[in-house]
Amino acid sequence: MDNKSEMLNELKRMLNDVLVARSKGATYPRLLRAHGFIDGYMKALLDAGIATRPELLAVVAEERTLVHGGALGEIEPSNAEAAA
Repeated sequence: MDNKSEMLNELKRMLNDVLVARSKGATYPRLLRAHGFIDGYMKALLDAGIATRPELLAVVAEERTLVHGGALGEIEPSNAEAAA
């Protein structure tokens, strides 16, 4: 496995950990610290030219979807809305 893949996998692991911790009700200081580590890691990936901003955004979106489901969902209209 190449270095970029390993680093992106580590980022995925960190993101997954913080998203799961948030879902389980982790304390604010713990979440804040974890977000700081992730932000710093992502900045290092950008500064070193290892990853691009769109790549990192895709990784974040993918992990959020895995933990919390899709951002959008279909909602069925109620009977009153359908009649209007």
